[in-house]
Amino acid sequence: MAQFNQAMLIYNGNAGQKNIEKILAQTVPLLSLHIDELILKPTRQPEDAYHFCRTIDETIELLIILGGDGTVHECINGIGGLTKRPAVAILPGGTCNDFSRTLGITQQIQKAAQMIVDGTEKKVDLIKAEDRYLLNFWGIGLIAETSNNINDKEKAVLGKISYFTSAIRTLQQTEPFHVRIETEKENWEEEAVIVLVMNGQYIGTNKIDLPNAAIDDGKAEILICRNTSFSALKEIFSMNREELEDFTGDLSLIQASHINILTKTEMDADTDGEVYMKAPSHLEVLKQHLTFIVPAE
Repeated sequence: MAQFNQAMLIYNGNAGQKNIEKILAQTVPLLSLHIDELILKPTRQPEDAYHFCRTIDETIELLIILGGDGTVHECINGIGGLTKRPAVAILPGGTCNDFSRTLGITQQIQKAAQMIVDGTEKKVDLIKAEDRYLLNFWGIGLIAETSNNINDKEKAVLGKISYFTSAIRTLQQTEPFHVRIETEKENWEEEAVIVLVMNGQYIGTNKIDLPNAAIDDGKAEILICRNTSFSALKEIFSMNREELEDFTGDLSLIQASHINILTKTEMDADTDGEVYMKAPSHLEVLKQHLTFIVPAE
């Protein structure tokens, strides 16, 4: 890693946040050896991370995010629209840390800090959905209903397993919906139970290994599932590239850069693990819009 003059580290600063002092003790001294001025910014209120990043000084060359997918989402929404954007590094500190997994970042926090020191820069696509940005995925149907049905106490106890217990509960309630998908190449009309627009490769720590998927090619993968059966859901989370070269039956795959998702009624949309948006929606892939620190080959 090149020596940075100024960097900002954003982390959850609420009282009672477990292990935060230990994590900072493991990471800050190491990072400070390679950064002339490291600014620590604890969040206290919802959207603090967004506002820190939205008003970030142009002298900040590196943004270090200590947190999970929600904190990463807030931060990239803060810098996504800036003319001059800092490089981004992730110290995974959440339940699933899905996009950090896509980048190949170790989930061991001290090793992740060392990776920032030893790593290299990689240009990464960003998806703009209406007035919001996303890194990992956008989804409607079962995926959004599962997020809405997660029990907070269950999530605190079970962590990532809570996503699957919620999915099993939600399966029994999910009805197919009509969706029209318009892209720069073709249009599709389907009866679906899930529509996923993916940039990353993990959901709930499970890898969805789609053929030809890349995070720097200017294209998103649109995955459509037409069946609410548990076997169809299991197939999504156990697929591999060889099995998916030819999509048939309950699954369809589309690649596109400009995407209109049109539904007959307004639907909740899960965006990087939380329901922030609604469908219908327009999504656009911004090719290599952000720079991330990733492990060196």
